[in-house]
Amino acid sequence: MGPGFALSLLMSLLMTSFMAHAVGQAVPESGPNGSAADRGRILLVLPFDNRTNQPSLDWIREAAPEILGRRFASAGFAPMSRTDRLYALDHLGLPPGFQPSRASSLRLAQTLDADSIVVGSYVTDGSGLVAEARLVDVPHLRMTEPVTARGELRDLISVFNSLAWKLTRQLDPGFSVAPETFVAASAGLRLDAFEQYIRGITASDREERLHHLQEAVKLSPGLGEAWMALGREDYLSQQYEQAAAAFAKVGRNDPDGLEASFYRGLSLLFYGDYSHAEESFGSVARILPLAEVLNNQAVAVSRRGLDGTALFRQAVAADPNGADYHFNLAVSLRRHGNGSEALTEIAQCLKLRPNDGEAQAIERAWKSPAGGQGAEVGVDPLERIERSFDAVAFRQAALMMDQMEGSRLAALAPSQRAQTLSKQAKDYLNRGLLLEAERLYQSAVAADGKAAEAHAGLAEVRERTGDSDAARKEARAALELTPLADAYLVLGRLDLAAKHLNDANNEANQALKLDPKSPAARDLLRQVTASEGQRQ
Repeated sequence: MGPGFALSLLMSLLMTSFMAHAVGQAVPESGPNGSAADRGRILLVLPFDNRTNQPSLDWIREAAPEILGRRFASAGFAPMSRTDRLYALDHLGLPPGFQPSRASSLRLAQTLDADSIVVGSYVTDGSGLVAEARLVDVPHLRMTEPVTARGELRDLISVFNSLAWKLTRQLDPGFSVAPETFVAASAGLRLDAFEQYIRGITASDREERLHHLQEAVKLSPGLGEAWMALGREDYLSQQYEQAAAAFAKVGRNDPDGLEASFYRGLSLLFYGDYSHAEESFGSVARILPLAEVLNNQAVAVSRRGLDGTALFRQAVAADPNGADYHFNLAVSLRRHGNGSEALTEIAQCLKLRPNDGEAQAIERAWKSPAGGQGAEVGVDPLERIERSFDAVAFRQAALMMDQMEGSRLAALAPSQRAQTLSKQAKDYLNRGLLLEAERLYQSAVAADGKAAEAHAGLAEVRERTGDSDAARKEARAALELTPLADAYLVLGRLDLAAKHLNDANNEANQALKLDPKSPAARDLLRQVTASEGQRQ
């Protein structure tokens, strides 16, 4: 792409910005250095420039947005997915491997309605890696000063986690999650497995993609991203049994968990396992009851010979403009003896999609004296399956739910808000999501500094990230407010590790007094007793 075209794109964007002001349209005032308290900022992370002169390290170009995107999502922002970026490039007539200039990056972000762009590069320094990135404020055409992170090449994931923390602080200077928590967020992720995953999603040849992805899950069986990509490959090649097995390996806590459950449900539907398909769609619907999910859950119910009418009604209510949902409701109503309302629903389907030949034939047959027994249409047509997952709609629905939850929390008294946030954070902590947990615990402390549960939770986060001093400080802060078993357990584990066995024994017993059924307290006491026996 020549400089003339890049300049024209920039001029076009500048003119768009000028016109927005001229006609009085609102332009967001929160730039890269502004507050991100609304947590609605959409980020576009572009592939990083490989300035190492080593083609073997080209895979890091795509690794950078993958890592940064995960951390930004955990921090509460809305990063665009790789799929979104590739779609936008295709929409602009650009190849997937295109390296945008600053001007075309802005045009790309505008196409995706992104508020900020992350652009960056990486170089090698001996055996080390140096990554650099900048934030571009799209509405105001401003670029921040660069931030850098460096480390050994074998610690590549930690390097980009550190970079993500610095960028997050630029997006929101009030962000208080510790940098150690960002680094710990990828604990246990093998670099060789992650490299195979990146090579797998970027390879142009299907066999090569499969090879790399299978190698990734062999090296790291818990790598949900690789299982997700494998599931997509099998699904697109209509290997539905294998696809369902791969999607099942994606954990419910993974960023792709909902999408994996949706496509697992589809794979099971096409494979004929309707019972498990119903369960899979149901697990998604309990979190995000979108029309396509409810519809497919209802189809699975119907294919089992049961009545899915209630679910079809919910799908219609969720999306009244979906012609297929009215079609399916009509079929279900007719099957279960409600012919009058079935005609109403098939008429609504045709109102929304007048050229639907199958629906036209069904309406004629149902209105005929034979009541649909003619040869023109089957007596019992099959309901229609929604085959596509609208990731944007899912994210928008999730964001809307977050906003509703935020409004509900804002209406609570500070102590109640802190208690609610601490409970949510504890759930994240129990699932190993440290970054998300710390973010909510920090919000709880901000709402009510006397929230003992929040301080105890932060103590456990600090313990897991290896900051013993900070962990002790938070645990003691909690105990100064109220006796808590979780706070005593943190101190007990730290004292056990430091060989302060008398203190650890006392803290384990204190935890048991507060929570006599606590397995963690009993386990700690056993470890202390064993250590005392070894010392003697």
